[in-house]
Amino acid sequence: MSEFSNSDQAIFAEWRQKIAIANRHNIFCHCRDCGEEWVDSHRNVSCPACQSQKLEYIACWQFPDG
Repeated sequence: MSEFSNSDQAIFAEWRQKIAIANRHNIFCHCRDCGEEWVDSHRNVSCPACQSQKLEYIACWQFPDG
């Protein structure tokens, strides 16, 4: 028997889906070569400043508001 009700499980599933969507569409990008930073919807892009492929990606939802 699960410790969560079906209603709770549905809420958790919806929450996980929203996190997955945020991960796909709000990615903080940092260029390891020139330090440029931007938010993009895609991974595996080139740095807009220096065209480097040496990038770090962080999901924006991981940053606190304000």
